Amino acid sequence: MSIKDLFNKSDECCRRDFVAGAASGLLAVGAMPVLGGLATAQGKQGKAKKTQGSQKPAPAEGQFPMLPATAKNVIYLYMSGGISHLDTFDTKPGADNQGPIESINTNADGVQISQYFPELAKHMDKVAVINSLHSTQGAHAQGRYFMHTSYPMRGTIKHPSIGAWLNRMAGKTNPTLPAHVGVGIGANTASAGFFESKYAPLPIGDPKSGLQDSHRHHSVDGETFDRRLAKLEEMNRAFKGKFNHRKVRGYEDMYKEAIKLMQSDDLAAFDIRKESEELKAAYGDNQFGQGCLLARRLIEHNVRFVEVVSGGWDTHTNNFEKMEDACPNLDQSISTLLADLEARGLLDETLVVFATEFGRTPDIVNNGNGRNHFPKAFSGWMAGGGIVGGQKYGKTDARGAEVIENPVSVQDFNATIAYALGLPLDFIVHSPSGRPFQVAHKGKPVRALFG
Repeated sequence: MSIKDLFNKSDECCRRDFVAGAASGLLAVGAMPVLGGLATAQGKQGKAKKTQGSQKPAPAEGQFPMLPATAKNVIYLYMSGGISHLDTFDTKPGADNQGPIESINTNADGVQISQYFPELAKHMDKVAVINSLHSTQGAHAQGRYFMHTSYPMRGTIKHPSIGAWLNRMAGKTNPTLPAHVGVGIGANTASAGFFESKYAPLPIGDPKSGLQDSHRHHSVDGETFDRRLAKLEEMNRAFKGKFNHRKVRGYEDMYKEAIKLMQSDDLAAFDIRKESEELKAAYGDNQFGQGCLLARRLIEHNVRFVEVVSGGWDTHTNNFEKMEDACPNLDQSISTLLADLEARGLLDETLVVFATEFGRTPDIVNNGNGRNHFPKAFSGWMAGGGIVGGQKYGKTDARGAEVIENPVSVQDFNATIAYALGLPLDFIVHSPSGRPFQVAHKGKPVRALFG
């Protein structure tokens, strides 16, 4: 079998591992996560069909017809598992299904939230809560995918998430750092979809570790590294001449971006050790809290979209015990993030989004201590980036079971994010197979949230 046949018949994982392994051995940079993460994002895109018919190509990066924006960046806080709306931001005082959780007043007139968020209660004048979200997807994988992309999951195509749309349409504001980073992200969340792999999020596992192994190995001096890099580029030219595939070109772009990042002073943006011990403690000594701190550092260095994931919100059983255990950490991290952004003058230009795939059942089930999946009604919120805080938008009935005022679909929620960023909601981008798509799939932004 020829090398060409071997390459073409290898699966994505094998090809990715071969290229990453060859480069790491040649350059002595180890299996850099900055390479491996981008390669992983590349490999998850799947195979695209050849473009059918003729259509006008989409504008190049940064050349889309952008609209006036109220926000430059996004910090997207995602509660994986489906956090209960009744036990957080849509409490029903006195209702028989409220359980043991009480409501507390906040610094915003008429806005009450769960007792587990006393620190966030001091910042609700910055927050606009949406209590009328609803979804058509009631399973985790499908719900997460739908929330991130605005499109139902399909076996024939993978859709870009909102961060990838921002990256593709608006481009970078820092030429050496990725425009899109995900802290603790997993499957069916943020991805480049059918866009090129360079628009995928750079995944970070442990925020305390930052971007690991992203420096040249101590045994390799600069001259040797440059010589090996030149040799790799020579090999790439020859290889690409024989195998001029889209994915091969994607790997070449990936290495160029990685080397640029390795040599940049902005690499320090990933190092939260540079923050004071007091501030690190204020965010909370847990992955989500330190992820929020990392998000603030990245936004400060002009990374456009950072997602931070908090897991464990699938409370079919022991709902109230889990809320009591987990909500205080959430309260500490998010309230510190909002205060920190405001103190640094970043909140006005940064849209902070709180999202989840669905809510939990109003009925308390499973021996009176659990709540199941409930996509018919749930809550999210936004702060900063032009949002008028201190308000609740939309309403559910007395039990939190039905949306009865100002319904907001998942597409509307994402359209509101896109609207804040100035993304052209009606602009059509075609997939490689020639199918038309929009940033929020015909969603309508909730303009009432803005000043």
